[in-house]
Amino acid sequence: MIKIGIIGYGYWGPNLARCFSEADGAQVAAICDASPEARARAAKRYPGISVVSDPQEVMSDPTIDAVAIATPVRTHYGIALAALCSGKHVLVEKPMTETSDQARRLIDEAARRNLVLMVDHTFVYTPAVRKIRELVARGDLGDIYYYDSIRVNLGLFQRDVSVLWDLAVHDLSILEYVLGDQPVAVSANGACHVVGTQENTAYVTLFFGSGTIAHVNVNWLAPVKVRQTLIAGSRKMIIYDDLEPDEKVKVYDKGVTVANSTEQIYQSLIGYRSGDMWAPQLATTEALRTEADHFIACVRDGETPITNGAAGLRVVSLLEGASLSMKHRGGPIDLDVMRRAS
Repeated sequence: MIKIGIIGYGYWGPNLARCFSEADGAQVAAICDASPEARARAAKRYPGISVVSDPQEVMSDPTIDAVAIATPVRTHYGIALAALCSGKHVLVEKPMTETSDQARRLIDEAARRNLVLMVDHTFVYTPAVRKIRELVARGDLGDIYYYDSIRVNLGLFQRDVSVLWDLAVHDLSILEYVLGDQPVAVSANGACHVVGTQENTAYVTLFFGSGTIAHVNVNWLAPVKVRQTLIAGSRKMIIYDDLEPDEKVKVYDKGVTVANSTEQIYQSLIGYRSGDMWAPQLATTEALRTEADHFIACVRDGETPITNGAAGLRVVSLLEGASLSMKHRGGPIDLDVMRRAS
């Protein structure tokens, strides 16, 4: 039985506690939060479980095998490093760290101690995103032309991170998982409309060596919640709507056919293809529960997580590049140069 300590019981921590408490092969042994109100909620929900205020109490408990960290981003590195140095496996909420340098240090420490380091990129574990990855990997969509996403809602405003680091991180992790390719450049623009907070609106464009282009629109100032993504390929196209209750993924046999011979060029440069739409059947398993089960299996069997530290580092590096571009009013940042410099 793998004993888990939950550090942070604010917005996301209760979900982690619930999934780990319901998972086979795991037991929530302690919950930690600095807020008396949060600790009171945890104690009421999980009577008999140790509820503490100081993360060090979790680190110093030799019976606890792993920790799940759901605290503000600025605290991720310190808490995760302390956990690894205490010999505990780590699952840390997205984004992994504030900087890529911090992420590398965590990766090195986990490797040195032979511990599991996993990042909570929850969307990677959704049935919808897994199906999209399967379709792309199988070649059903053909060459990927573009990825276009809108991820907007009203709030939650955060003081320690911009909307880029809060919402765009989801699409960056999805792209990392689905395409299996790294962009060569990034451009981003953003704006802040509330005094005392960081950017609440951002537009990010990623350029890939293959010719694929990805565009992500995120903001906290939309009157409605929208979670919709379009992925276009040379053979088929996908609409992924995470708020759709049933048919979250729809595959369209539509597109364009480009002339590839001299005779065809004289007749018509581009032809249009319009076929059927189908919605693949998706599992109904909760993504976070799938993620919790995966983390437990990795700890138990010594496997490498799908969203391991390296994946977390790549996403943080993209966020850094996008943030730098935003400071230069959208000027493109060469990511290959950044990678070589690091």
